[in-house]
Amino acid sequence: MNDMEKMSDFAIGVFDSGVGGLTTVKELNRILPNEDIIYFGDTARIPYGSRSKETILKYANEDINFLRQHGIKMIIAACGTVSSVINTKKLVDDIPFTGVLLPAVQAACSATVNGKIGVIGTQATIKSGSYGRAIKTIRPNTFVVGKACPLFVPLVENGYTDRGNKVARIVAEEYLEPIKNEGVDTLILGCTHYPLLKDIIADIMGEEVTLISPGEEAAKFANLCLLEQNLLNTSNKIGKNTFYVSDSVEMFEENAKQFLGHDVHGNVFKVDIN
Repeated sequence: MNDMEKMSDFAIGVFDSGVGGLTTVKELNRILPNEDIIYFGDTARIPYGSRSKETILKYANEDINFLRQHGIKMIIAACGTVSSVINTKKLVDDIPFTGVLLPAVQAACSATVNGKIGVIGTQATIKSGSYGRAIKTIRPNTFVVGKACPLFVPLVENGYTDRGNKVARIVAEEYLEPIKNEGVDTLILGCTHYPLLKDIIADIMGEEVTLISPGEEAAKFANLCLLEQNLLNTSNKIGKNTFYVSDSVEMFEENAKQFLGHDVHGNVFKVDIN
């Protein structure tokens, strides 16, 4: 067995500040069912969205270094804030690596018909302007409107995600009205928590607006990247998910079930990131 064949058996590493990156894991499990996934959720230091750029970079490097302690063939920064605030090209250069920003931007630029794209995300993501710059690199004449939605993450993490939830709907209407009024036909859900509010967001924006999930697009990108580099696991085994967190295992297990749709009990381990 050569080195490339051995490396194809390695896991895909995924990290996020908390549980939001599990939207990426869910899509990886769907698209690449043979692949092992090692996930690190930095739940002791959440949220990243309100931190300085220097702190976010420090945390991202520590998260990556932790994943490198395992057999990893690719790393995904499944964190909208890290992907937006940090130049992810400089974080990892020896194995395939992606954030969630560029795959989402490429999908949005392909989807838009009228050239008007909306972006919602954390305060750090929107303040960075990274989505707008990336979009205009691909489609220079695109109109981009951004809106920070800081209450969406606590709504998701407290289970306020059902289509009929009145609290979530009122908050979503408040956030989305300015973007809808601009006439966008494509909306990037620029935080990995937001797809859990997809039904509510879709109802408010209308069926003519295409919603782009960065976690889903990152998983599609990973599939193509591993295929091109002959790193896909071609065995018939079902891949295993292993989760590491820097805070409460019990709280993560409770939240993870909501994101993944199944129990993760027994596969979650607490670690000291330092």
